[in-house]
Amino acid sequence: MNGSRMDRTRHAVNAWFLHRADGMMHRIYGQRKRAIYAGLPSAIVEIGPGAGANLRYYAPRTRLIAIEPNPAMYRHLQKTAQRYEIDLQIKAEKGEKIDLPDKSVSTVVGTLVLCSVDNPRQVLSEVRRILKPGGRFIFLEHVADLPGTALRARQEYLRRAWSWAFDGCHLNRETHAVIQGAGFAGVDMNCFMMKSRLLPFAPHIFGVAVN
Repeated sequence: MNGSRMDRTRHAVNAWFLHRADGMMHRIYGQRKRAIYAGLPSAIVEIGPGAGANLRYYAPRTRLIAIEPNPAMYRHLQKTAQRYEIDLQIKAEKGEKIDLPDKSVSTVVGTLVLCSVDNPRQVLSEVRRILKPGGRFIFLEHVADLPGTALRARQEYLRRAWSWAFDGCHLNRETHAVIQGAGFAGVDMNCFMMKSRLLPFAPHIFGVAVN
């Protein structure tokens, strides 16, 4: 199997998995998502919306620009947008280079996406570029555990196989430090652990970064 065909297969499998896992993701993250997405404006940019796991939390008729490079996601994303009455525009591009003007949006959302992008620092640089002064980046991410812990050792051990199976997801990425160092005017960040600490993606952060 050549590389491009293998990539297409992985993209399709990942899209199918995220679509099928929507209910589980809602049970795990729903309460926190409702809290951090409360009061969103009527126009949003979302980095890596996947199959549309966040759309149920947006108000009907929200105008959503979806930065999503995986074409296998589009069918699921469009159906989810119709279900929740979201005015969807898909941009088939990566978060490292967003085709939007400087200082043009007030809110960018990113959920479980900085773990899998090629260059999270460049993505956040683009987020800051398109955000208006005072604009908000709202995030929820799983992150690396503290160095020296058994969980961190497990994350390091699994990282290659996990990244291959889950479309580039990095278990050991210190996304909290990347966000803190991205140059935002302020970052309000909280953390939580999933109930089962045996899961390699148990540590999470969530919050708001202000441009």
